[in-house]
Amino acid sequence: MESIIEKNRIEETIIKSPFKRRYREVRLSKMKFEEKIVQIKRVTKVVKGGKKMTFRAIVIIGDNKRKVGVGIGRADDVNLAIDKAILNGKKNLVIVPLTIHSSVPHIVKSSYGACNIMLRPAKQGSGVIAGGSVRTVLELAGIKNILAKQFGSSNILNNAKATIKALNTLNEMVELGKYQSIRKNYFYDKIMKKGKYARISL
Repeated sequence: MESIIEKNRIEETIIKSPFKRRYREVRLSKMKFEEKIVQIKRVTKVVKGGKKMTFRAIVIIGDNKRKVGVGIGRADDVNLAIDKAILNGKKNLVIVPLTIHSSVPHIVKSSYGACNIMLRPAKQGSGVIAGGSVRTVLELAGIKNILAKQFGSSNILNNAKATIKALNTLNEMVELGKYQSIRKNYFYDKIMKKGKYARISL
Protein backbone atom coordinates (compact mmCIF):
# COMPACT_ATOMS: atom_id res chain seq x y z
CA MET A 1 0.00 0.00 0.00
CA GLU A 2 2.81 2.38 0.88
CA SER A 3 4.62 1.63 -2.41
CA ILE A 4 1.45 2.54 -4.40
CA ILE A 5 1.19 5.89 -2.53
CA GLU A 6 4.88 6.62 -3.20
CA LYS A 7 4.41 5.85 -6.92
CA ASN A 8 1.43 8.24 -7.07
CA ARG A 9 3.53 10.97 -5.43
CA ILE A 10 6.35 10.45 -7.95
CA GLU A 11 3.85 10.63 -10.85
CA GLU A 12 2.37 13.87 -9.45
CA THR A 13 5.81 15.52 -9.23
CA ILE A 14 6.65 14.45 -12.81
CA ILE A 15 3.35 15.89 -14.11
CA LYS A 16 3.68 19.14 -12.15
CA SER A 17 7.34 19.90 -12.96
CA PRO A 18 6.96 20.70 -16.71
CA PHE A 19 4.21 23.26 -15.97
CA LYS A 20 6.48 25.05 -13.51
CA ARG A 21 9.23 25.27 -16.13
CA ARG A 22 6.81 26.69 -18.71
CA TYR A 23 5.60 29.30 -16.22
CA ARG A 24 9.16 30.44 -15.49
CA GLU A 25 9.90 30.95 -19.20
CA VAL A 26 7.08 33.51 -19.53
CA ARG A 27 8.39 35.84 -16.80
CA LEU A 28 9.21 39.43 -17.80
CA SER A 29 12.55 39.29 -15.94
CA LYS A 30 13.82 36.58 -18.33
CA MET A 31 12.54 38.28 -21.50
CA LYS A 32 15.18 40.33 -23.31
CA PHE A 33 14.38 44.05 -23.41
CA GLU A 34 16.44 46.98 -24.60
CA GLU A 35 16.46 50.05 -22.36
CA LYS A 36 17.23 53.63 -23.35
CA ILE A 37 17.53 56.40 -20.77
CA VAL A 38 15.84 59.46 -22.23
CA GLN A 39 16.16 61.92 -19.34
CA ILE A 40 17.61 62.19 -15.83
CA LYS A 41 16.41 65.29 -14.06
CA ARG A 42 16.86 66.74 -10.58
CA VAL A 43 13.47 67.56 -9.10
CA THR A 44 12.43 69.20 -5.83
CA LYS A 45 9.45 68.62 -3.59
CA VAL A 46 8.40 71.29 -1.07
CA VAL A 47 7.73 69.70 2.34
CA LYS A 48 7.20 71.04 5.85
CA GLY A 49 10.92 71.16 6.66
CA GLY A 50 11.93 72.76 3.34
CA LYS A 51 12.80 71.37 -0.08
CA LYS A 52 13.47 67.68 -0.70
CA MET A 53 15.82 66.99 -3.64
CA THR A 54 15.35 63.78 -5.67
CA PHE A 55 16.24 62.43 -9.12
CA ARG A 56 13.70 61.51 -11.79
CA ALA A 57 14.60 59.07 -14.58
CA ILE A 58 12.61 58.44 -17.76
CA VAL A 59 13.40 55.12 -19.47
CA ILE A 60 11.89 53.69 -22.67
CA ILE A 61 11.91 49.90 -22.81
CA GLY A 62 11.19 47.59 -25.76
CA ASP A 63 12.02 44.26 -27.38
CA ASN A 64 12.43 45.60 -30.99
CA LYS A 65 9.58 43.30 -32.10
CA ARG A 66 6.16 44.48 -30.89
CA LYS A 67 6.34 45.47 -27.23
CA VAL A 68 7.23 48.93 -25.91
CA GLY A 69 6.66 50.91 -22.72
CA VAL A 70 7.62 54.15 -20.93
CA GLY A 71 8.73 54.06 -17.29
CA ILE A 72 9.28 56.78 -14.69
CA GLY A 73 11.29 56.36 -11.49
CA ARG A 74 12.09 58.74 -8.63
CA ALA A 75 14.70 58.16 -5.93
CA ASP A 76 17.48 59.85 -3.92
CA ASP A 77 20.08 57.95 -6.00
CA VAL A 78 20.33 58.03 -9.81
CA ASN A 79 20.91 54.26 -10.23
CA LEU A 80 17.94 53.45 -8.00
CA ALA A 81 15.74 55.84 -10.00
CA ILE A 82 16.77 54.11 -13.26
CA ASP A 83 15.99 50.66 -11.79
CA LYS A 84 12.55 51.88 -10.67
CA ALA A 85 11.89 53.35 -14.13
CA ILE A 86 12.80 50.02 -15.83
CA LEU A 87 10.41 48.12 -13.54
CA ASN A 88 7.66 50.67 -14.20
CA GLY A 89 8.23 50.39 -17.96
CA LYS A 90 7.95 46.58 -17.86
CA LYS A 91 4.60 46.87 -16.08
CA ASN A 92 3.17 49.26 -18.71
CA LEU A 93 4.04 47.46 -21.96
CA VAL A 94 1.93 47.98 -25.10
CA ILE A 95 1.69 45.57 -28.07
CA VAL A 96 2.10 47.41 -31.38
CA PRO A 97 0.28 46.26 -34.57
CA LEU A 98 2.91 45.95 -37.33
CA THR A 99 2.33 45.58 -41.07
CA ILE A 100 4.35 43.47 -43.54
CA HIS A 101 6.60 46.50 -44.24
CA SER A 102 7.22 47.08 -40.47
CA SER A 103 4.98 50.15 -40.39
CA VAL A 104 1.59 51.12 -38.94
CA PRO A 105 -1.65 50.35 -40.85
CA HIS A 106 -3.39 53.74 -40.39
CA ILE A 107 -2.82 57.44 -39.81
CA VAL A 108 -3.37 58.11 -36.12
CA LYS A 109 -3.38 61.28 -34.00
CA SER A 110 -3.19 61.59 -30.22
CA SER A 111 -2.52 64.18 -27.56
CA TYR A 112 -1.18 64.14 -24.02
CA GLY A 113 -1.18 67.42 -22.16
CA ALA A 114 0.04 70.14 -24.56
CA CYS A 115 1.76 67.58 -26.85
CA ASN A 116 0.11 66.42 -30.09
CA ILE A 117 1.45 63.52 -32.17
CA MET A 118 0.64 62.34 -35.69
CA LEU A 119 1.83 58.94 -36.98
CA ARG A 120 1.62 58.19 -40.71
CA PRO A 121 2.53 54.88 -42.44
CA ALA A 122 5.43 54.96 -44.90
CA LYS A 123 6.64 52.67 -47.71
CA GLN A 124 9.56 50.27 -47.36
CA GLY A 125 12.96 51.96 -47.25
CA SER A 126 11.69 55.26 -45.77
CA GLY A 127 13.10 54.67 -42.28
CA VAL A 128 11.95 56.22 -39.02
CA ILE A 129 11.32 59.90 -39.79
CA ALA A 130 10.80 61.29 -36.28
CA GLY A 131 12.67 63.17 -33.59
CA GLY A 132 13.16 63.25 -29.84
CA SER A 133 11.56 60.68 -27.58
CA VAL A 134 9.02 59.77 -30.32
CA ARG A 135 11.83 58.27 -32.42
CA THR A 136 13.13 56.22 -29.48
CA VAL A 137 9.67 54.77 -28.74
CA LEU A 138 9.05 53.85 -32.39
CA GLU A 139 12.49 52.25 -32.86
CA LEU A 140 12.20 50.12 -29.71
CA ALA A 141 8.71 49.03 -30.80
CA GLY A 142 10.23 47.48 -33.94
CA ILE A 143 8.79 49.99 -36.43
CA LYS A 144 11.23 50.57 -39.32
CA ASN A 145 9.21 52.69 -41.79
CA ILE A 146 7.08 55.52 -40.41
CA LEU A 147 6.59 59.28 -40.56
CA ALA A 148 5.88 61.07 -37.27
CA LYS A 149 5.28 64.72 -36.48
CA GLN A 150 5.20 66.60 -33.15
CA PHE A 151 2.88 69.57 -32.60
CA GLY A 152 2.77 71.87 -29.60
CA SER A 153 5.05 71.28 -26.63
CA SER A 154 8.43 69.53 -26.95
CA ASN A 155 8.26 67.95 -23.47
CA ILE A 156 10.15 64.62 -23.55
CA LEU A 157 7.88 62.69 -21.18
CA ASN A 158 4.58 63.95 -22.61
CA ASN A 159 5.67 63.24 -26.20
CA ALA A 160 6.67 59.68 -25.26
CA LYS A 161 3.33 59.13 -23.49
CA ALA A 162 1.42 60.62 -26.45
CA THR A 163 3.20 58.14 -28.79
CA ILE A 164 2.28 55.20 -26.51
CA LYS A 165 -1.32 56.45 -26.46
CA ALA A 166 -1.34 56.67 -30.29
CA LEU A 167 -0.03 53.10 -30.63
CA ASN A 168 -2.64 51.88 -28.13
CA THR A 169 -5.53 53.54 -30.04
CA LEU A 170 -4.14 52.07 -33.27
CA ASN A 171 -4.23 48.64 -31.64
CA GLU A 172 -7.90 49.15 -30.74
CA MET A 173 -8.74 50.33 -34.29
CA VAL A 174 -7.19 47.19 -35.79
CA GLU A 175 -8.95 44.86 -33.35
CA LEU A 176 -12.38 46.50 -33.83
CA GLY A 177 -11.94 46.68 -37.62
CA LYS A 178 -11.54 42.90 -37.83
CA TYR A 179 -15.08 42.43 -36.43
CA GLN A 180 -16.84 45.26 -38.31
CA SER A 181 -16.96 43.89 -41.87
CA ILE A 182 -15.61 41.11 -44.11
CA ARG A 183 -13.85 43.73 -46.28
CA LYS A 184 -11.89 45.14 -43.33
CA ASN A 185 -11.11 41.65 -42.07
CA TYR A 186 -9.67 40.75 -45.50
CA PHE A 187 -7.67 44.01 -45.58
CA TYR A 188 -6.07 43.39 -42.16
CA ASP A 189 -5.33 39.73 -42.93
CA LYS A 190 -3.54 40.85 -46.11
CA ILE A 191 -1.60 43.83 -44.69
CA MET A 192 -0.73 42.70 -41.13
CA LYS A 193 2.40 40.73 -40.33
CA LYS A 194 1.76 37.03 -39.81
CA GLY A 195 3.28 35.39 -36.76
CA LYS A 196 2.87 34.85 -33.06
CA TYR A 197 0.99 38.16 -32.53
CA ALA A 198 -0.90 38.19 -35.84
CA ARG A 199 -4.18 38.72 -33.97
CA ILE A 200 -3.81 41.57 -31.51
CA SER A 201 -5.37 41.06 -28.08
CA LEU A 202 -6.44 44.06 -26.00
